[in-house]
Amino acid sequence: MRVLGRVGRILGWAAAYVLGLAALVLAGAWVWWQPEPLARGTEANALWARHQWVGEPHSDAEYQALGKLLAENRITDVFFHTGPFEADGTVPESKYRYARQLIAAMRKYAPGVRAQAYLGQIRMVDGKGVIDLDDPAVRAQVVRTDATLLDLGFDGIHYDFEPIYPDDRAFLALMDATRELTRAKGRLLSVALEQPTLLDAVQPVYKALIPRTGKIHYPPRPTEDFLRAVADRADQVAIMTYDVALPTRALAGWHFARHTRRTLELIGDRTTVFMGVPTYRPLAEWAEDLSVALRGVRRGIDDLERPPRRPYGVGVYADWTTNPSEWSRYRATWLPRATGSFGG
Repeated sequence: MRVLGRVGRILGWAAAYVLGLAALVLAGAWVWWQPEPLARGTEANALWARHQWVGEPHSDAEYQALGKLLAENRITDVFFHTGPFEADGTVPESKYRYARQLIAAMRKYAPGVRAQAYLGQIRMVDGKGVIDLDDPAVRAQVVRTDATLLDLGFDGIHYDFEPIYPDDRAFLALMDATRELTRAKGRLLSVALEQPTLLDAVQPVYKALIPRTGKIHYPPRPTEDFLRAVADRADQVAIMTYDVALPTRALAGWHFARHTRRTLELIGDRTTVFMGVPTYRPLAEWAEDLSVALRGVRRGIDDLERPPRRPYGVGVYADWTTNPSEWSRYRATWLPRATGSFGG
C-alpha cells in the first residue's frame, strides 16, 4: 500500500506540474496577444473563389457585384476553381463552359485583377488517391490542360495538389514544366502549400516510424529546403495556414504570427507570398476566425527585421464563406489606411 501511495503522489505531482506548465503557457500567450499590432496589411491579396463562376451562367449584375467586391477589398488575384483534374490530367470542358464569359467580365469590371485557374486533385500516394504525378504522361497532360485554359484567357495557373511531401520530386518536375509554359505565355504560376514543418529535423523520424500503409504517413509539410525549391519555381506561393484547431484566440493568433514571420523570412525575397486566412466555420468551435488570423498575420509582420523584397499579403479562403460583416472587418483591420502604403 505504501508503494501504491507513493506512486499516486508522484502521479499527482506530475499532473500538477503539467497543469501548471499549461497554465503558464496560456497566460504567456494571453499577455503576448494583448498589444495591438503596429503593422497594417497590404494591397497584394488573393481570394479563392467557387467553381460556379466558371461552371454556371451569371448575370451582368452578378459580374458587376464581383468586380465591386474585388475593388473594395483590394484583391489582386482570384483563384477561380476550374478543376479538379481527372486521373489522366484532363479537365472536361463542361466543367468550365462559362470561363470565357467570366474572363471577359473580369476584364470589364475588375481590370488589373488577375483571374487564375485554380486546379488540383488528391495526389496518389502508396496507391491511394486520384492523380499519379509520378507518371510523366500524366504530368504532360496536366500541362496541356493548363495551356488550354491559358488560351481561354486565364492570367495564371494555381495548383493545389494534396498531399505534397517534401521529397516529392515529381511535383517539382511538374512545376518546372508548367513554369516553362506560363513564362512563354507571359502568365503566372502560383501554388498552394500546407504550413511549413514545425521542426525540419523531425520529418525523417516521422518518415521512418509512421507506416506508409495508412491514409497518411509522415506529415505533408514543406521543409525549409522544399519551400525554397517551390518558391524558386513559382511566381506566387499561398500558405494554407488555416485549420489551426487551437483552444484559445491567443494560441491561434500565435500560430498565424509564427508562420507569417517564418514564411516571409524564408521565401519573401524569392516570390510573392499569400498567407491563407479562413472565413469558413470549423466543424468544432475552435478559436480560429478571420479576426484572429488577420491580427496574427500582422503580429508576424511586426516581428520581421525588415519587409520582404517581394509583394506579400493574405489569401482569403474563401469567397463562398465570407459574409459582408467579415469583408467589413477585413477592410477595417487589414487594408492599409492610405492608398499606396505597403506593409507596416
